[in-house]
Amino acid sequence: MDHEHTAHAHTGHSDAAQPGAGWAVAVQATLHCLTGCAIGEVLGMVIGTALGWGNLPTTVLAIVLAFVFGYSLTLRGALKGGLDFRAAVRVALAADTLSIAVMELIDNGVIVLWPDAMDAELADLLFWASLAISLAIAFIVTVPVNKWMIGRGKGHAVVHQHHAH
Repeated sequence: MDHEHTAHAHTGHSDAAQPGAGWAVAVQATLHCLTGCAIGEVLGMVIGTALGWGNLPTTVLAIVLAFVFGYSLTLRGALKGGLDFRAAVRVALAADTLSIAVMELIDNGVIVLWPDAMDAELADLLFWASLAISLAIAFIVTVPVNKWMIGRGKGHAVVHQHHAH
């Protein structure tokens, strides 16, 4: 029960709430999210494509793995910051759910709309180019979402309250 309140009661360093600090913190949070999403997304696309799966199961696998890796990176940091596993899971869910969801929506939306990208094979430049560009677009769209959340003490603002210094 104590851990539920620590995320909201912390007053130490709310850099994100100060004018000017928001964008830098949002970019950092989004890069963190992008790392987990990209690992999961690429792994899911590679596995599904290599196994000859259809577009839907491959995309579902990529999205699931993006969430798993995104949450895992935050979980690792929260555990290093001294939280117990249950509290760390809560922090990861609170910090990353919206960010990962937006990133995955944009990333997969770009791939779906990109002509022939869904049918590209691992050896095709189109496979890798569309994936890289879609992740870049997702990053650009997700930064303001994270800035908005951090400015309200949500998202990665919660994580930074628990990181070891």
